[in-house]
Amino acid sequence: MTRLPILPALLVAFSLVAQEAPKVQPPAGAPTKLTLQGAIETSLKNNLQVQIATETRDFTRAGVLVEQGTFDWNLTAGLKVSKSNDPQFGADATAFSRGLTVGSTKAFGWGGNLSLQYAPTYYQSTPVGSTTPYDGSFSATYTQSLLKGFGRDTTESRLIVARKSAQAADLGFQKAIIDLVASTESLYWDVVFGQRNLENKQQALSLAQKQLKENQIRVQVGTLAPIEVTSSEASVAQREQDIITAEAQLLNAKDALIRALYPSTERPTGLEMVDAPSVKPMAMSETEAEKQALTSRIELKSARLDVESKQILETAAGNRTLPQLDAYYTYNGSAASHTASEGLSAVNKDLTKSTYPGYTVGLQFALPILNRTARGSQAQARANRRQSELSLRDLELGITLEVRQAFRNVDASAKGVAAAEKTRYFREKDLEAEQKKFENGMSTNFLVLSKQNDLDTAKSNELQSQITYAKAVTAMEKALGRLLEARKLEVK
Repeated sequence: MTRLPILPALLVAFSLVAQEAPKVQPPAGAPTKLTLQGAIETSLKNNLQVQIATETRDFTRAGVLVEQGTFDWNLTAGLKVSKSNDPQFGADATAFSRGLTVGSTKAFGWGGNLSLQYAPTYYQSTPVGSTTPYDGSFSATYTQSLLKGFGRDTTESRLIVARKSAQAADLGFQKAIIDLVASTESLYWDVVFGQRNLENKQQALSLAQKQLKENQIRVQVGTLAPIEVTSSEASVAQREQDIITAEAQLLNAKDALIRALYPSTERPTGLEMVDAPSVKPMAMSETEAEKQALTSRIELKSARLDVESKQILETAAGNRTLPQLDAYYTYNGSAASHTASEGLSAVNKDLTKSTYPGYTVGLQFALPILNRTARGSQAQARANRRQSELSLRDLELGITLEVRQAFRNVDASAKGVAAAEKTRYFREKDLEAEQKKFENGMSTNFLVLSKQNDLDTAKSNELQSQITYAKAVTAMEKALGRLLEARKLEVK
């Protein structure tokens, strides 16, 4: 099928233009006038789902702190006091000692570990011994993994994944906001439909009542058979029944919107919708819409973060299949025994000046036989990564299809609005012509009532097409991933 050359190269999508009325303080007891933007802002402020999404995001963000704690400094301290009899010098000989141990350890992201320890001691024996010796030691050991456990991609894998999870939580929060905005708009347009549908039914009742009165007058003057009044009365009764149904539909729609906007706060006595859907063309081709969706959709951003996380975990799992090879370096500083007059300061002087240093350098090697645990974990990590990649591809295909359908639905519903407006206009003209013919005796009551039914149906179809269009616009902007931008909302 070929397209006519006069058609534009770009297809036309549409955006929703809210016609906002000036804000006026309503009198006491009057229904609250509500714009679409006001409904969205109220929903975001009060809705419980937003609060739940906020707590979920904060919980995930806290996971970053948990993983960062792995690389915190760890301080340890111990105090020991002892007293004992020394059998070497008799039952009256007593040995007394006290010691303090202060240490600190820290792990580093590249696979190293540092351990520090300072341990001064005090020793005294009575009655044997004429000195009161002070001594102590200081040691520092650094261990570096050379194979298994080496590198930030391995050692900090959980921290990196936690950071990506925090980013995904932010995106999840945005997704919750988008879903809420779309849901609120749908509920808002349902109420708009209910209000205008009730107005249409009331107008239809007025036409039917007017026709009934005119028929009753004609019967009285003898220009119309009495049987014609019966059909007019049936039409009035049907219109009254339609109003009852429309009122119930409007009340149900309002209750649903109020429940969404005011779940736990004081609710207004009534709502009156201010905005109405209108069509404003915006040039965008279907291909451009697909590209924008693949760039902007929150779901795709989250899925890509998930793939990146699974790749990091796979790399870390592969590293754990390597043998353990660690290099370590230790410095040991000792102090000589000092008398009570010299005290602890002499001990610290020996330690800080490295008067009695000691050094140790070594390697440690470990190789699990078969290493099936690590190899199994690597296979699981690889499968998880492939699963995430396939899920991402499937999501891209699904979003592409969603955008195409939403794009065509907007185009079709906009054309449907124009067609419905024309139908309603010509049905009005058709009814006017039939009423004039009836007044001149050239038509029947049945045909007039039939034209009234046709007009009522046309008005209902026009209203339904407008609401369908408004919801299609919301679905389109959501599919493109720009709903918040279109509504001038910023998520923090």
